[in-house]
Parts: sequence; C-alpha cells; structure tokens
Amino acid sequence: MEQYRQRCYQIVFESDTPAGKAFDVALLMLILVSIVLLIVGTVDRYEERYADVFHWCEIVVTAFFTMEYVLRLWCAKHRWGYVVSFFGIVDLLAILPVYLALFMAGIQYLLVIRIFRLLRVFRILKMVRYLGEAAMLVSALKASGRKIAVFLFVVINIITFVGTLMYIIEGPAHGFSSIPISMYWTVVTLTTVGYGDIAPATPLGQMLASLLMVTGYAIIAVPTGIVSVELSNVHQQSTKPPQPNIAQNDKLPTCPHCHKTL
Repeated sequence: MEQYRQRCYQIVFESDTPAGKAFDVALLMLILVSIVLLIVGTVDRYEERYADVFHWCEIVVTAFFTMEYVLRLWCAKHRWGYVVSFFGIVDLLAILPVYLALFMAGIQYLLVIRIFRLLRVFRILKMVRYLGEAAMLVSALKASGRKIAVFLFVVINIITFVGTLMYIIEGPAHGFSSIPISMYWTVVTLTTVGYGDIAPATPLGQMLASLLMVTGYAIIAVPTGIVSVELSNVHQQSTKPPQPNIAQNDKLPTCPHCHKTL
C-alpha cells in the first residue's frame, strides 16, 4: 500500500516525471474547460440551448476534481499542511460551491475560483524563476503598507469631508439625498470615474467638484509612486553584490586622522 501511495504522490504532487507532468497538463486543460463552460453558461442564448450539456459537464468535472482532492489527501506526506496551504484551500474551494449549490442557488458561480489553480503552470513549465519576481512585488507591497495606510486614512477623511459639504450645498433636490450618497459621489469623482448618475447643479457645488477632480489626478499617482520606490529598493537589495566576509583576526584599515575603522 505504501508503494502505491508513493507512486500516487509522484504523479499528483510532482511534475518531474512524465506521468506527473501529463497529469498536471491534463488538470490545467480541464480547469480551463470548466472555467470557459462556467462563463459561457451565463449567456442566455447558450444557457437555453445547452443547459443540460453544461450541467452534465460540470458534474463530470466536479467528480474528477473531488477524486483528485481525495487522492491528494491520501498521498500527501503532511496532510494537514496540504489542507491549510494556499493550493489546498483553492483545491477545496474549487469543488465546494457545487455541493453548496444544492442548498443555495447561484453560489455555483463561485467556481470561477478554479482559475487560481492555474498558478500551478509556473511549476509545471519550469517557470519558478518568475515566482521570485512575484516575491519582490509582495515585499515591495509589504514595505509600503504603512505609507499606503496613512494615504488611505487621508483619502477617507477627504471623502467624508467633501461628501458632507456636497450634501449641505446640493441637498436632496439635486440627488444628494444623504451623506452616504454624497460620499459615494465623492469617491466616483475623486477616482475620475464619473458615472454621471449624480451631478452638482449649483455653481458652488460645481466649483467644489472641479477642485475634487483636479485633486483626484494628484491622489491617484501617490500609491503608484510609493510602491514604485519600494519596488526599486527591493530590486537594488536583491542585485546588490554580497559583502566579503572579513575574519575577526584580520586588521581592518583605519583612518590616519580620526582612527575610525573604514
């Protein structure tokens, strides 16, 4: 039994062997097919004509993914480690909505989370080096977390203040029926989206809206600059040549004037 489990582990978890790589490639193709069927199945004209086809295809795909998940649990060297890992959680969420749909209608569309399983393509196609680039990006985001938090705090204050002003200036007569609605308008205007469902009608409101639009262009560039600087710092640290190790017994050069170690 242990021999079969080891063989199953090589096929399911490893992609160095021909069988393991073939299994992973087939798995990726099946994930792509299931996602395409899920998306196409929301189109009315296709759903009416091929509803039964979509239904049975989803049953077959879910049955395969369920067996795959059970196999991973059976042959995993550290089962709990796999269950709480990123791919373990994604693998479970890739099949769970189908069973929950028996009790909650519409939740099956959450199966689109299967697209995260495609991240295995980095391991299968020997693209692990790209994961290093992703790690640099994550490090830059972590390093800029505090600055972005302060930036978001300032933005929230601006949204609250301007939203309240617009509620006072425009009022319900012009669509600003409450402060939350006015704050929604502020967010839309500040991000330069401009849906146009609510618009100021008074000269004072239009002047405030113009100032907010100009401010929006300046604000949008702030988080981009913060992350760019941190990303540059992380890149410089990763490409910095290692410092030579100097033995403790070696005498370090000193400045002849101040006698400090150089």
